[in-house]
Parts: sequence; C-alpha cells; structure tokens
Amino acid sequence: MSDFKLTTPVAFIIFNRPDTAARVFAEIAKVKPPKLLVVGDGPRSNRAGEADKVAVTRDLLARVDWDCEVLTNFSEVNLGCKKRVSSGIDWIFEQVEEAIILEDDCLPDPSFFRYCQEMLERYRDDKRVGTISGDNFQFGRSYGSDSYYFSKYVHVWGWASWRDRWQDSYDVALGNWPRVRDEGRLADMVGDAREAVYWKKIFERVHQGQIDTWDYQWVFANWLSGRASVLPSVNLISNIGFDQNATHTTGESELANMAVKPMQFPLVHPVGFFRNMRADHFSEEKCFRVPLWKRVRGKLLSWVR
Repeated sequence: MSDFKLTTPVAFIIFNRPDTAARVFAEIAKVKPPKLLVVGDGPRSNRAGEADKVAVTRDLLARVDWDCEVLTNFSEVNLGCKKRVSSGIDWIFEQVEEAIILEDDCLPDPSFFRYCQEMLERYRDDKRVGTISGDNFQFGRSYGSDSYYFSKYVHVWGWASWRDRWQDSYDVALGNWPRVRDEGRLADMVGDAREAVYWKKIFERVHQGQIDTWDYQWVFANWLSGRASVLPSVNLISNIGFDQNATHTTGESELANMAVKPMQFPLVHPVGFFRNMRADHFSEEKCFRVPLWKRVRGKLLSWVR
C-alpha cells in the first residue's frame, strides 16, 4: 500500500457518535484524501446532551492535517436518517463525479480505499454496475480466485458510486414502487418469488413512511435499473456501531464487528460479467431471510395481543 495515492474524494457521514467517528476518521486520515466532504445531521431537541455530542463529532475535522479541501454540509436541525443521508448524498454528487462514502460507524480496512478507487475507474463507463461495496457477508466462503464478484445485493457499510448512477435513478420517495407493486413485477425485479414477499413488505413500509431510512431506496433504484453491485471477496468493512446509541443497528447480530481482511493487489478480475448466484443465495439467507423461529414467535405474539 505504500505506493498507493488516493485521488478519489471521500465522503464522511456523521451525527452524534464521536467515539466511532474518531476511529473511522483515523482510517480516512491515513490515506489523506485530497477532498473530504462531510455531511452531518443536527441534534434532536428532545435528547439531552446530544447537541454537545454533535459538536464534538464535528470538531474531528480540526484534525485534518494534510493538504485537503474540506467541504461541509451540516444541518442545524435534526432531519432524521432518511432526509439527512439522502439529501447529503444528493449534495455530495452535486460536488463531485464520484466518491467513496463512509458513515461514522463503518470502519474500513486501509485497502478499502485503493479497491474502491480501482473499481470506480474500471466500471466508470459501465452502467451495468451501480455500487462498489466494501462488504462481504460470506463468512470466509470462497468461490474462486477473483478479487470481487457481481451481486444483486446493494450493501452500503462502506461503498462508492458515481454521480450519474445516483442522480439518474435515486428517489427517496419510491415513486415507482406502486406501479411495480400493482403490476406484480417485484418478483421479476428481485429474481425470486419467495424473496419478493420479504422485499414487498420492506418497500411498502418505506413508501408509507414507516421506516426512517434512505438505503432501501438505493436498493430499489439499482434493481429498477437492472444494475449489479461489485462486492469484494474479503470483508473490508467492520460495522462498529451495533449498540444502544445506534439509529438502526441496535440489536445483536453476527454482522456486527466483523473482522476485516486486506485486499490483495493487483486485483484479479472476473472472467465475465455474471452474478455469483451461490454467494447471493448465502447472503439472502444471512441478511434478508427471517428465521423460522422469529416468524413463529411473531405469529404467536400476534395471537395473544
């Protein structure tokens, strides 16, 4: 990694977690991006002490000690995850053509940045790819000698993309969802009728405003556009934010604090452009399939309420 020079802008999305944000910032500082774009939400008025935590987190920018253009997009009122992150990424891609994006609880391996930069360059003009992700949820499973694979899943615990992909397809309101739903096209889009049952519930709740998030909309945008994601053959990101202070990642999960492993260079590219069906099937089981015991418990609880 000593001969690597990062030239890609890095975007850093922060809020009220100075401890995890400091750890992520330290990894960003090691690669010295020439441009750092920082998005921050404002404190919630009903949370005592949160304004101080927000201020301390923003003060991390005082640690930028390399030649770097720092741009900030801070809200002084709390917008929530859905509006703040989506509007923040809108702003990011108004400033730059492409970016590596990290949230304040997504701790990268140093090789993540070089991997993203090389993938952004390689697939810049290939509209079949929408997202470069640093996440690998295969738990050590290997499918060959390639450094990465193509997937239908859009993982965003450390990712990168291009202005044209985001601006051409992202809709935080999921305006196209009713048509996809009503015409019965979700199974076609997902590629599996059983799995479509899971995603129908998710997209409907997002469309109804019942989930305060931005990322399911990015999944929908990529699927609607028929785009694949690039996922690394080793895990490059550890989500260190699974605790009571998190917005969404508050429970126990085997995806929490996953070990990272350096990407080896030069990269070995796949021989063709096709999804790794075995890897996707395993990801679906690990990340998106509700276990039988949870479904049974939910059904029993619904009977006794």
